Amino acid sequence: MFDTIFYSFNHLTTLFQQSPTFFYIMVGLISLAIGSFLNVVIYRTPKMMEYTWYHECREFLADEIDSVKTKKISPVTLSKPDSTCPNCDHKIRYYENIPVLSWLFLKGKCSQCANKISARYPLIEMSTMLLSLIVAQHFGATLTTFWVLLLTWSLIALTMIDFDHMLLPDQITLPLLWLGLLLNINGTFVPLSDAVVGAAVGYMSLFSVFWLFKLLTGKEGMGFGDFKLFAVFGAWLGWQLLPLLILMASVVGAMVGITLMLFKNHQKEQGIPFGPYLAIAGWITLLWGEGLWSRYLQIIL
Repeated sequence: MFDTIFYSFNHLTTLFQQSPTFFYIMVGLISLAIGSFLNVVIYRTPKMMEYTWYHECREFLADEIDSVKTKKISPVTLSKPDSTCPNCDHKIRYYENIPVLSWLFLKGKCSQCANKISARYPLIEMSTMLLSLIVAQHFGATLTTFWVLLLTWSLIALTMIDFDHMLLPDQITLPLLWLGLLLNINGTFVPLSDAVVGAAVGYMSLFSVFWLFKLLTGKEGMGFGDFKLFAVFGAWLGWQLLPLLILMASVVGAMVGITLMLFKNHQKEQGIPFGPYLAIAGWITLLWGEGLWSRYLQIIL
């Protein structure tokens, strides 16, 4: 069985290498479909987490909860219930769910009640396709491209969930952490020793900053999901590029935070998610980190 899979993959890789245009077309079409699925992941994963927390609280505080009236939360998965319009509960048909094209054909409105459909959905689909094509062009028709695409798609979901809810779900970050370590057993990106040290340094560095900030101010400056996401990049990239990554993420995060406070009446006490900036900086570092780090060292030294 594994011989057949290996042979099929080699045959497909050879075909893609012989016809780069076909390779890019396939990556583009598949990533558009993935982008549509990511919209579901982004919307439903926090609801799934809320449902789990709700039932854990009910189990832990059974006596107290039974004595008061509480709201009921319906179960949600990535496949159930079917997608519907939030305004009229119109069931989304398959031809109304074609990435980008359906939104354009429907003119950004529900076919039943004409309620506006956010442009965010096609933008995520288009962004997924664009970033996937950049990865495909950078790594070519190789197995490495497949792994980096998985990471890219996961980072898109994490970025949007953190923007919306200030959450970085363990269901996404922890598998990425272990995947990075497994890939580097054979040194796919860095030697395994660098990956293990990178994962530990990534987690412990932000963990230490978190507690230092809390001891000095009495406030929590970031969440535990940020530690895990930084550890993910340590596992994929090794420890050597983590300074560049955190530098880029911190600069961009600070600039965005200052801009929000100046122009959008953002309160200082109001939290700003750090995960999106880690994700963006980590993705850039994975593709171009070595060159950027060498240039940075040349400038400062």
